[in-house]
Amino acid sequence: MTTNKPMRGTVYVLGDNIDTDQILTAEYLKINPASAEGREELATLAMCGLPEGAPAFIDPQTQRAGYDFIVAGKNFGCGSSREHAVVALGASGVKAVVAHSFARIFFRNCVSTGQLMPVTLSQDSTIHTLKTGDVIEIDLENYQVSVPDGVLKTAPVGELANIVAAGGLFAYARQTGKI
Repeated sequence: MTTNKPMRGTVYVLGDNIDTDQILTAEYLKINPASAEGREELATLAMCGLPEGAPAFIDPQTQRAGYDFIVAGKNFGCGSSREHAVVALGASGVKAVVAHSFARIFFRNCVSTGQLMPVTLSQDSTIHTLKTGDVIEIDLENYQVSVPDGVLKTAPVGELANIVAAGGLFAYARQTGKI
């Protein structure tokens, strides 16, 4: 069982099939996500591929996400297998993505880099009543997300929460004496 405490914050709400080109357009793949300077630059570019007219994701004054969490529908992170997209979201200050489903490689990149907690909603949970700016609380230990009008059930994350909290797969392995 994870020892993570519930996370509370504001949400940025998206729909289905949010791909990595919407999270971070291909032109920025030349930025090195392993360097501090690269992460700093990627932080300011998170969600730069959203369509015109979408609410601003990056706060122009802080140059960071104006939201703690992203809430989305099905197939979040589909498209190219870009670690850069996950790093951009994490560096911008996003703590978790709550979605009905994730593209496999995006989910793995969240865990292996330790940048974001991927939280999968159970089939009977619906995000349709949420709107950008709402406050939610993610409780990984009790498999739920508290929203303004109720509680959404999530799939258990188990040891994945500890891997993300440690800062990724290699940091977790070092922390637990595996390497």
